[in-house]
Amino acid sequence: MDLDAYSAAHRERWERLDALSTKRRLSGAEADELVELYQAGAAQLSQLKTTAGSTVQGDALSVSLSRARLRFTGTGDNLLSQLPRFFLVQLPAALYRLRWLTLVFALATAVIATLYALWALGDPRVLANFGSAEQLRQLADEDFVDYYSVNPAASFAGQVWTNNAWIAAQCIAFGVLGVYVPAVIFGNAQNLGVTAAVMFAHGEGDTMLLYIAPHGLLELTSVFVAAAAGMRIFWAWIAPGARSRGQALAAEGRAMFTVVIGLAIALFVSGIIEGFVTPAPWPWPVKIGIGALALGAFLFYMLVVGGRAYRAGETGDLDEHAAGARTIAAH
Repeated sequence: MDLDAYSAAHRERWERLDALSTKRRLSGAEADELVELYQAGAAQLSQLKTTAGSTVQGDALSVSLSRARLRFTGTGDNLLSQLPRFFLVQLPAALYRLRWLTLVFALATAVIATLYALWALGDPRVLANFGSAEQLRQLADEDFVDYYSVNPAASFAGQVWTNNAWIAAQCIAFGVLGVYVPAVIFGNAQNLGVTAAVMFAHGEGDTMLLYIAPHGLLELTSVFVAAAAGMRIFWAWIAPGARSRGQALAAEGRAMFTVVIGLAIALFVSGIIEGFVTPAPWPWPVKIGIGALALGAFLFYMLVVGGRAYRAGETGDLDEHAAGARTIAAH
């Protein structure tokens, strides 16, 4: 064997193996490439040792392979070191993948709620089905506003957060059924439309908009994101592509699990706003401004930070890099 010629023929791939082995973070494609280079390098090292015994080229390749193996099978990062990657890369990338479905559910909610409101406002008989005249007047004049201040702010915020986070988790957990998410979105839109009809019919439409706007901007967006995540899981089951249905569901399930954590945080913020800001005796521009700022921060995180991570090859799959490690270890 001509060792110089053999080394020259494979040097570019060995250098690439070294580069990937020392890279701090790997995308899914890079992890797959490292697996391939490792397997090829192991075969080439075996050939070198069989043909020429111990050589400088073989020793250098052996070091490269050891470094690559350690890259995947070495001691894992502790939890604190993983948090920056989770919040700066994995979570925003998972949210970014849901941007268009989120918009679809937002538009669907707006259309359904508007149609219900117009239908009820256009026919007093329809409005009468939602309660007696006294009950509807009580809702418009007192109950709607009192809802935000009847309980202490802290307990109310906690109650709202728990309820909304539970709904979001259900959308993702039961999204694979296909019908659960549309039912939740339709019911939510229907309630919005009916409430709007009652409030506008009694001249309190502006009150409704003012009281919903501070917290509702982020709260409703979070619900739409949860619905989108649930439908992504359903679609992975319906159209898995080149993967098996089990593989597709597992990958989407892991990615969407990150969304649950992100939405729990977003809904906690909206709950704080609903409990402490919405009923506060502050000017409405200030209260709505706080809600708009919270929504703006969420959208920046989802679209700008998430877009950057997604274009870098991140999908939000928590097991993406671990899968590469298991493949390396198996060889």
